Amino acid sequence: MLHSSHEPAGYRCPFCELVNEQPFSEGNLCAPSDLIYQTKLVAAIMACDGFGNYGGHVMIIPTAHLESLYDLDEQTGSAIMWETKRVALAMKLAWNPEGTSTRQHNEPAGNQHVWHYHQHVFPRYADDELYRQLRHRVGVEERAQKAAELRTAVLSASHPNRLQQAEIIR
Repeated sequence: MLHSSHEPAGYRCPFCELVNEQPFSEGNLCAPSDLIYQTKLVAAIMACDGFGNYGGHVMIIPTAHLESLYDLDEQTGSAIMWETKRVALAMKLAWNPEGTSTRQHNEPAGNQHVWHYHQHVFPRYADDELYRQLRHRVGVEERAQKAAELRTAVLSASHPNRLQQAEIIR
């Protein structure tokens, strides 16, 4: 197994409580009104925290309790991406932002804080300061080395979703 769960013993998942209409545990920051809609596989919910200078971002979550990206099956992953697009287009209709962005976090070092997969969808504005960190260039040699390392890893027999050489067109 290439990853392990970071969910603490006795964890009460705030997203599962919301989508399964369970009583909210102490500390659950969700509200019933956060649910925008729910399908068989995923739900779209308003986020209780804002990032940057604007509120109003949405999280797309699986209705099944899946902790991270590593736990997604193909059908659920596809549904998450489809609903991410649907919500981004709804933001364009509802708020007319200058753009949209998505992001997703896995494990504590990846900045994950809720142990249930969630894809963030942000309305974007020129002055939103969503990404305050400084961008820096990565040299061609370093990028080439990292690309080669990832190519080897994705073809590795140790990879749980190994890419087959026959699937590669270049």
